[in-house]
Amino acid sequence: MQQDKGCKGLKATIRPADPEDLDTLLDIWLRASKQAHHFVPGDFWESRLQDMRERYLPAAEVHVHTEGKKPTGFLALCENTLAALFVAPEAQGKGVGSALLRQAREQRSSLELTVYSENKRAVAFYTAQGFHLEEIRTDPHTGHEEYLMRWQQSLPEQ
Repeated sequence: MQQDKGCKGLKATIRPADPEDLDTLLDIWLRASKQAHHFVPGDFWESRLQDMRERYLPAAEVHVHTEGKKPTGFLALCENTLAALFVAPEAQGKGVGSALLRQAREQRSSLELTVYSENKRAVAFYTAQGFHLEEIRTDPHTGHEEYLMRWQQSLPEQ
């Protein structure tokens, strides 16, 4: 479990998700998805909520960022795929995403992810965090262009 000082002086922690977190994580996912993906109709995200609840999150290794006891973001890992990294809109820009990504990189020596090319803020974030573009493709669910990006841990120089 990773701890640091939160933006309001509350203790920030990253911990494995508990079943009791599910509704809050789904709320964060839905609100952040609608905000970041304004180019996709909001009802698309609402239609995917049940899949997130029943299929995607239960199949992933999920870690939650909290301030005090309140979840402010989460990540989901499936093997070496960063399947999700979402931060509550009101907590964005405060280091939550960076802290979650550090957690993922401490657990994996390489990561891959997909991100919509139109989500410029996320593309810039992942690029700044050392991810590079591997492939451009089309998301079969939305028809929007997405990037496959990869990060590889650097080997120590000898």
